[in-house]
Amino acid sequence: MTESVPPPSVELDHLEGVRGARRLLAVGGGRGGVGKSLIAQNLAVYFAQLGKSVTLVDCDPTGANLHTQFGLDALAQPPPVDGGPDELAKFVIPTSVPGLSILPGPHDAIEPPLQLRAGRKSRWLARLRQLPTDYLVIDVGPGYAHLPLDVMLAADFAICVTVPEPPAIEATYRFVRAAYRRRLRRSLVKDRFRLGLVDRAIKEIGRLPSPLELIRALSKIDRGLADLAWSEAQRVRLYLAVNQTRVRTDLELATSMSTLCRRHYGVALDELGWVENDDTVWLSVRRRKPLLVDSPTSKAARNIERIARRVVALTAAKVERTEVDPGLGPSGVLEAPDHYAVLGIGRSSSDEEIRRAFKRQREIYATGGLATTSLLDEAALGGAQARVDEAHDTLLDPVRRRAYDLSMFAEPDAPGSTDASSIPRPALAAEQLMLQSELAREIGPDTEFTGPLLRKVRESQGIELVEISSRTKISKAHLVALEEETYDHLPAIVYVRGFVTELAKYLRLDPAQVQRTYLRRMREKNAS
Repeated sequence: MTESVPPPSVELDHLEGVRGARRLLAVGGGRGGVGKSLIAQNLAVYFAQLGKSVTLVDCDPTGANLHTQFGLDALAQPPPVDGGPDELAKFVIPTSVPGLSILPGPHDAIEPPLQLRAGRKSRWLARLRQLPTDYLVIDVGPGYAHLPLDVMLAADFAICVTVPEPPAIEATYRFVRAAYRRRLRRSLVKDRFRLGLVDRAIKEIGRLPSPLELIRALSKIDRGLADLAWSEAQRVRLYLAVNQTRVRTDLELATSMSTLCRRHYGVALDELGWVENDDTVWLSVRRRKPLLVDSPTSKAARNIERIARRVVALTAAKVERTEVDPGLGPSGVLEAPDHYAVLGIGRSSSDEEIRRAFKRQREIYATGGLATTSLLDEAALGGAQARVDEAHDTLLDPVRRRAYDLSMFAEPDAPGSTDASSIPRPALAAEQLMLQSELAREIGPDTEFTGPLLRKVRESQGIELVEISSRTKISKAHLVALEEETYDHLPAIVYVRGFVTELAKYLRLDPAQVQRTYLRRMREKNAS
């Protein structure tokens, strides 16, 4: 019997370019046990709920068990590697979620699956793309072997998953370095001489280097090769989701890792979102059901829904690759960033903006901080902290700042300078554009404001509940209750009236209309 699945809260059919699109999403990123399968299976469920045909592919060689989460039996033999798409399609199994099928891995095979060589791997990926489906979602499993790296690099969206723990963060950074090396070596596969130079530079470094570290080493050998290496770094685009978040610093981990990766690696690891630690995830695994089916209103389910919505928004917006960091380029990577770039601000920033940026950078580069795990050694971390302190002291002193500007910049205001608010956050920007487009049609003089609609307005403006709570002095728990319409968690209606009014003002909505329609809905539900 087909299981009833609640539709997502956001309708996306109107988005140009989404209907009928063929997209390959890969979920991986280094360490096992961080929630890659959780993200992959529920992304697939979300896309199926949008009315898309979705095929979920289990490509985890160490533990192919996605079938278990859908109450299905394991395959005894692996799907054929060399067969055509029709042969491959015979192994695709429908699930209880309408529109969603799964291509299981060989969980019960007698022999371990064969490692695919380069040619067979390319043919296998090409046949996967020929399956009659709108979305291919691949759980590539843990590790840094060629198969997971190549699948992630070939995907339209490559999502790395980590948890706020040092071993997982270390594995994520290593995956980024391994992915870059793999991409660079593949770009030189027909140029044996230059490929040899790359391998020699890596051998001299003595470990798997960061992209910028390798580019600096290559610049001493062959400047043209260093430019090529930089170009390949610009083509690497990975997204990051943090699972099992518990405290505020965990929620900021993706932003910090994204900033650090751009600054110290020169590649994009764009933040995609987080998933809060939630016991409903454990319960859904016990019940052998995907989280979005078993507990669609849980905290973790809504977090994953937001990640999925951002993926769809990025697909529709076709976001272009942004510059990795101000002043950074084929030659700029060899130079130290200026004080403004160190703090992530523009040259017109006020003293208050400088103080806020300094506080943010000190948190990112704090001794023992999670985001810098394995990224910087003790000496490099101390140097980064010193640069942040120097930038702060110089830019807050009007005389020193003026002298610094005259010595560093020929023009009064450097073109292309950025402020803190313009740090690239493509997933958030695409989501906001999508939500703003929807709200322009939904909100009018007769609109009834519900909790979910207020949440949608807030997310369209990129505002977090913590920010509203600090400004309005309404507790976060009460704001959550307003959005989720859990009225039994709210105080007397006289207080709720004030909460709704302040929230509407903060979101730049008509307070009278929001208060009238929201309280009317609240009274009707309480009376029923």
